[in-house]
Amino acid sequence: MTPVAFLRVDTVGLLPDVRAGLVALLRDLDGPEWDRGTACPGWRVADVARHLLGVELGNVSRRRDGHRVGPPPGADLPTWLDGFNEDWVRAARLLSPRVLADLLDVAGGWFEAHVAGLDLDAIGPPVWWVGPEPAPVWLDVAREYTERWVHQQQIRDAAGRPGLDGARHTGPVIATFVHALPRSLDGAVAATGTTVDLVVTGEGGGTWHAVRADRRRGWDLEPGPSDAPACTLTGTVRDAWRMYAGYPGVALAATGDAVLAGRALAGRAVIAATP
Repeated sequence: MTPVAFLRVDTVGLLPDVRAGLVALLRDLDGPEWDRGTACPGWRVADVARHLLGVELGNVSRRRDGHRVGPPPGADLPTWLDGFNEDWVRAARLLSPRVLADLLDVAGGWFEAHVAGLDLDAIGPPVWWVGPEPAPVWLDVAREYTERWVHQQQIRDAAGRPGLDGARHTGPVIATFVHALPRSLDGAVAATGTTVDLVVTGEGGGTWHAVRADRRRGWDLEPGPSDAPACTLTGTVRDAWRMYAGYPGVALAATGDAVLAGRALAGRAVIAATP
């Protein structure tokens, strides 16, 4: 089951900032920095940039032009996608850093022009880690924003460069990722009205809670703290986005019901099992 309540996150206006920040960063990297390892297993800085180019080109091809490429019937989506991404990154190693930066700038602009013309309040495709049911278009766009932000941050971390300015860019990432909380609790045995609080501290953080609605609706996401949470997760912005992005060994502190806490801590906001 999936939540029926969403908390709107507007990211369309932030996409040009993220693109400009990435292109400026890549154009400033020296040779050794391009070869540094990242949090993505087996991928160097250059490989993450190559992956981002595939993200941009694939999104424009699929969303704007209707070009569809997907797994064969019965295939596991995360496994297929991991293999597809690896194939793309290997092929894109033919591209120079300068070509990568230039193409990311152009393709990112195409994607931004496309989403700027969308009806963000319309119902669009599912967001895989939120649930299988159709989701608002704004949530689908916000998911795309988080992927671009996270991968850019991985490059910045590897190169020892500061991140994009705090609350303006990080806040929407956290606010999008918390939509994974209700689904992580699906299947948990809990009375109607049971709540699980999530407290994210630091610039760009906030407080949310999931509430058990009923058997049909599952869990809903609500802003702010609940009155008497069955369990509470607490952590910094840095730990929260890394946990939801699938970084191994990263978790938030949990108090209260251990079963609910375990389910909530297993929530992820990525398709693949690895960041």
